Amino acid sequence: MTPELFRRLTQLRHDLHRIPEVSGQEARTAAFIVDTLTRHTPDSLISGLGGYGVAAVFDSGTPGPTVMIRCELDGLPIPEQSEARYRSTHEGRGHLCGHDGHMAIVAGLADWLAARPLARGRVVLLFQPAEETGKGAAAVLADPRFASIAPDYAFSLHNLPGLALGQVAICAGPANCASRGMRIRLTGRTSHAAAPQDGISPAGALVRLLPDLAALGQGGDLGGDYALVTLTHARMGEATFGIAPGEAEIWATLRTVTNDRMEQLIAEAQSVAGSVAAEQGLHIDIDYDDIFDACTNHPAAVALLDRACKTAGTPAEIHLTPQRWSEDFGQFGVSARAAMFWLGSGKDQPQLHNPDYDFPDAALPIGVAVFRAAIAAVLIETSAGNR
Repeated sequence: MTPELFRRLTQLRHDLHRIPEVSGQEARTAAFIVDTLTRHTPDSLISGLGGYGVAAVFDSGTPGPTVMIRCELDGLPIPEQSEARYRSTHEGRGHLCGHDGHMAIVAGLADWLAARPLARGRVVLLFQPAEETGKGAAAVLADPRFASIAPDYAFSLHNLPGLALGQVAICAGPANCASRGMRIRLTGRTSHAAAPQDGISPAGALVRLLPDLAALGQGGDLGGDYALVTLTHARMGEATFGIAPGEAEIWATLRTVTNDRMEQLIAEAQSVAGSVAAEQGLHIDIDYDDIFDACTNHPAAVALLDRACKTAGTPAEIHLTPQRWSEDFGQFGVSARAAMFWLGSGKDQPQLHNPDYDFPDAALPIGVAVFRAAIAAVLIETSAGNR
């Protein structure tokens, strides 16, 4: 990467860092990306994809594979703690997962593709909305326009605190856990606090369900039977002394390595909650949010990424266990050979979603180099009929 391109990508990241927008509200970020990509004259530019998604298509006009490089548009509803001159200008919001850095890296590919026309195939640069809620990839896939750019291969990255700056790691197989937020509502009947026997309180059910749900998944080794239930929120009745409560809520995050184990864990949790509610004479409603399928790297895509890392001068570590956190990039692996790699952001870097997290600019050239090599590997080493 030339010093001038590094300067421009660093400035782009800082500009994006200033304007974080949460999932589903990335209008200004998307407009900024569209303006940036337009300067590189892609063969087509699709905006409003699955919400605020943006896709730039560089097409050789000659048959060949389509390779997609995906990054994320959204920030987080977390106040940033920073003295950086480019700190967030949006109160209560921050790019504290590094998506600003991911976007700058993928934008750097547009610069490269514009200067080096493809000999065959296509490259799609996808800036995806709403990754943090697990809704964005599904919305992009459901958009009818996506069918025209559906990739044969899909790659993405995520920066990883705790991994040495610039080092690359790839998971062979499962890359991210499946997870979903389970919301349980218990409804009974209020009564005067002086006569609780005249109502139906959810207090007893709440006290039982908190430990019973947690006991269903206590983590452990990240194998096929891994399950973790994290209690994240509980609420009962109104904040008053005069009313015995008539309703309550429990929120829990369910987490597994595989989708099959997730279905089993859901059934177990619903059974436990339903049984306790019935015993207590309570009505129960259960719904789910923040739904992430397991993200599994395809062997062929892993092999290509591994070779790309060597070409880029950053040999990758191959990991055999996934990250515990979730990623909706796995949705693209249903129809494409997909793989995500980890890009080290420093052993002493604050963790993702910490209020003082900041993507390291020094990692930008490495991300660009690996993606460039991956694109070249797909378009050189594969044929139009080999998916």
